[in-house]
Formats: sequence, C-alpha cells, structure tokens
Amino acid sequence: MANHKSALKRIRSSETKRLVNKYQHKTTRNAIKKLRELSDKSEAEKMFPSVVSMLDRLAKKNVIHANKAANLKSGLAKHVSAL
Repeated sequence: MANHKSALKRIRSSETKRLVNKYQHKTTRNAIKKLRELSDKSEAEKMFPSVVSMLDRLAKKNVIHANKAANLKSGLAKHVSAL
C-alpha cells in the first residue's frame, strides 16, 4: 500500500482516468461496429464524422495510438465510399 498522501491521490486519480478511458474506448468501438454494419450510404456519411471525431479524441489523449486511429479512419472512409 502507498505510504504518501500524493501516492494515494495518484492511485485514486489514475483509477478514475482508467474508467473514463475504458468507457470512451468501448463507446468508440461500438460506434465503429455500427458504422461498419450500415448498408445505407447516406446514414453512413452522416455518422462518419462523429466516429472520426471520437477516434481523434482517443488518439489525442493517448488512449489509442495515432497511427491506429489513422488506420481505422482510412478503413472506415473506404467502407463508406464503397457503399
């Protein structure tokens, strides 16, 4: 167990951040799955910017790597344009 007040605070804050990151990452993954399942091009084009925004936010906060976000965005753009 931690011996210092600052270490105890670090444990509390890192746990809070972990839960927030986990929630946002899972939400983004679900949005990606929904976008991939869509077969209507107009709906997919409406949903695409919000999913890209979510990915950019995760990459900015280092929840996912920037290159992974770029790869996902590229694949989703290809999917939407192929519809």
